Amino acid sequence: MAEILFKGGRLIDPASGVDTTSDVLVSGGRVIEVGSNLSSNGAETIDISGAVICPGFIDLHVHLREPGREDEETVATGSAAAARGGFTAVGAMPNTDPVCDNAAVADKVAAAARLAGMCEVIPAGALTKGLEGKYITPVGEMVTCSAGVRMFTDDGKGVQDSRILRRAMEYIKGFDAICAEHCDDAALSEGGQMHEGYYSDMLGLKGMPAAAEDIALARDLVLARLTGVRYHALHVSTKGSVELIRQAKAQGVRVTAEVTPHHLILTDSELQSFDPVNKVNPPLRSSSDVEACRVGLADGTLDAIATDHAPHSREEKESEFELAPPGMVGLETALALMITEIVDPGILTLAELVRRLTSVPAGILRLAGQGGPVAEGGVANLTVFDPAAEWLIDPETFVSKSRNTPFKGRTVRGRVLHTVFGGNLVVRNGEISPDYHAALSVGTSLGAQQ
Repeated sequence: MAEILFKGGRLIDPASGVDTTSDVLVSGGRVIEVGSNLSSNGAETIDISGAVICPGFIDLHVHLREPGREDEETVATGSAAAARGGFTAVGAMPNTDPVCDNAAVADKVAAAARLAGMCEVIPAGALTKGLEGKYITPVGEMVTCSAGVRMFTDDGKGVQDSRILRRAMEYIKGFDAICAEHCDDAALSEGGQMHEGYYSDMLGLKGMPAAAEDIALARDLVLARLTGVRYHALHVSTKGSVELIRQAKAQGVRVTAEVTPHHLILTDSELQSFDPVNKVNPPLRSSSDVEACRVGLADGTLDAIATDHAPHSREEKESEFELAPPGMVGLETALALMITEIVDPGILTLAELVRRLTSVPAGILRLAGQGGPVAEGGVANLTVFDPAAEWLIDPETFVSKSRNTPFKGRTVRGRVLHTVFGGNLVVRNGEISPDYHAALSVGTSLGAQQ
């Protein structure tokens, strides 16, 4: 592991309340010193004047597709996309093939991430076997396996049977793990292609009403209050959901929530193009829902920003609209979109955005060595970004295997310069370091072997 001295950056460290110009010295996988006018004879010195240095970002919600759909993404390529976006830890959803509903699959995903060595991957376990909503998974086995599963969800589906969900919550609570739900009343949303409203009527597409999310979330919050489980609402998208979470927090329910960049930016009007790149689940909602999500993020009702990075092959996404799968990639564009659309308009300060990407998700997952503080002896998981750098989103430059972004051609501000994971410089000057190129093709890396 190289010794690196980052000089002259703005250190934003929400975990310790620090926001000041500072140097940071990294060696042996750890932060050695933080302060002004640092020097080291043996260190590589990187001038980051005008840039921000902070704890590595954490994404609570990504799809890495491995095992089963390695044509769309692998743990290695997803890790690379995460690192290039400034993320040093991601939570991988369990809707793979086979489903991550046992310790063997969870350990396989975590082992693949360790081999790639580009970021920490924390597998989420399925709530029910095969995501079928019938039988609870062996939660204890997955919590205590080497992967250390700490979140359980049938993401992509909501658990429809209230009795099953209650029992799952009671079981999960015994391990102080998280029950996370994709809130959806399937009886209302089944067969839907987009948000139900003006545009679905105009376009002749079957809609998915906001009520499908609101009703499922209301039930979940009642059960979370009953059981006392730690509950996390995935990809919140409606005005009603934001208000339900706000009320539940005021009543002392142990609830946290995330929101995606696309649900903070795009509306259902985008579907007028009939381009499946805008098809996502939950769907893009109305302008009033987007505004409510922005307000909820600003006032802390919605805790964290998560990408719901969902890679799909070009062939699948270019099929006719009703057959195309929902989802869009987001790891490599999240920071820039949030600076451009959330920080620049004054919805969050830059320091608060960093907090929602670092110490807040680290606290939700209770991750050691992630989210800060950036202090002597701490694990060197760091991100350096230039908040003023302008660039054009071009999906053909992504390191992710997939290109399905609705933000193609958009000019944005804010670019990741360097990502340090475990003391190793995984991203240098915005690109994956050469030491890790092998991981993208054969699943190993010099960085992981150091």
